[in-house]
Amino acid sequence: MDQTTTPASTLRSDASADRERLLNHLRDAVTDAEQWLSTAVKDAPADVEHAKTAFKETLQTAKTDLLRLEGSMLARGKLAAKATDNYVHEHPWGAVAAGAVVGILAGMLIGATQR
Repeated sequence: MDQTTTPASTLRSDASADRERLLNHLRDAVTDAEQWLSTAVKDAPADVEHAKTAFKETLQTAKTDLLRLEGSMLARGKLAAKATDNYVHEHPWGAVAAGAVVGILAGMLIGATQR
């Protein structure tokens, strides 16, 4: 079987990896925040500063991953829009038919809910 890598599959795997990385960093941020709060209640000010610094670093990493995920999702959206545009230009009547079918189905659903 020939496995080829398309831009869409690459973006999909990148987005999935970015999403997992972001979730891990958010979990770390929550854990650090819990540790910071418990440290702030019972420990010395130096320990509080250390916990605060670690929390800030984790939060910054999570923000970076969130921005990377946002960029990946925007790239996927642009790729999907480009693929749709290419399809419509190559198959204009198929696109018109698909739009008509969607319109008819939407009209039927709306009509059925108003009875």
